[in-house]
Amino acid sequence: MTDREPPAWLWLKERLARLRQSTTPGRAGTEPAPAVVRTAVVTDSAAALPAEWVKAFVADGRLAVVPMPVMVGEEIYGEGEDDITQTLALALAAGSSVKTSRPSPGQFEQAYLAARDRGFEAVVSIHISAGLSGTADSARMAAQRVSIPVEVIDSRTVGMALGMGVQSALVAAADGRSAAEVRHFAEERLSRTKVYFYVPSLEQLRRGGRIGTAASWLGAMLSIKPILAVDDGKIVPLEKVRSAAKAVARLEEIVAADVNSRPAGQSRLAVHHFGNLAEAERLAARLGENCRGCPPAQISTLPAVLAAHAGLGVLAVVVGESSTPGAGTLLSGTAGATTDQANTMRSKP
Repeated sequence: MTDREPPAWLWLKERLARLRQSTTPGRAGTEPAPAVVRTAVVTDSAAALPAEWVKAFVADGRLAVVPMPVMVGEEIYGEGEDDITQTLALALAAGSSVKTSRPSPGQFEQAYLAARDRGFEAVVSIHISAGLSGTADSARMAAQRVSIPVEVIDSRTVGMALGMGVQSALVAAADGRSAAEVRHFAEERLSRTKVYFYVPSLEQLRRGGRIGTAASWLGAMLSIKPILAVDDGKIVPLEKVRSAAKAVARLEEIVAADVNSRPAGQSRLAVHHFGNLAEAERLAARLGENCRGCPPAQISTLPAVLAAHAGLGVLAVVVGESSTPGAGTLLSGTAGATTDQANTMRSKP
């Protein structure tokens, strides 16, 4: 199934299409040319951005996604470069060795230099939580080696929660904001995201060092089905449920309560799965019924670098808020942004 893309992101696609048209020699436009985008955005494959969405922005250098390596047995795969979903699923089912690593500083250096060579003046580089990976450290090392200014952000989250921050950064960049403003807008949106998830087994999280041995053993002995969250950059337990069906139902209740506590119509949802698409579709459908004013959830396979730790059967739900400008500019018309936040961004150089 193709990843579902929230309709609101058509604004960004249309704006960047006009930017490309305005810079095409000999093309006369009837509309005023939008602000020139001078800030590029870099992230890693843990952002879980839809593949078709990525293609639209990678082509002209506005976005770069650095692949995160996954080792299955003795083979190393680069997510986004290799199709490893089936290989990883078989390895997880068989209990084979699966490991992950951070990208090298050299990979980020190449991405930053490519942005510079395309004429960008700065880069905002947004990455998986430092509490789960050393990726942001690699990005910082690379930033010190290049002449183009680079703002590195530890998103303190994963999956489409990170992806929403990346999309927000592109919205700000498309509006002609400075790198400092792009960073501010991305961080503000990241702070409003939450990740809730259910895993049938804690074993893969234990193997990857994301939870302790005692917690994994206790879960297996008591047949506990945990509901977890990403909080302050780390995986934390929320609730312990006795059956898979009850765990998924409770996950749905937690998400609906979160969405319904936010301003009506502002929430966005993403549902991740690995090896259980039908279950994810059913969950997304129920969330659509129970979450007030929320557009249909984007459904996507969990990135391999995350699935390697979560295991087969994971269901994750990301709750975020819209980042799409309305009738005005990004600062005056951004859905969900307050006047104080807009003034803060205007006051930056």
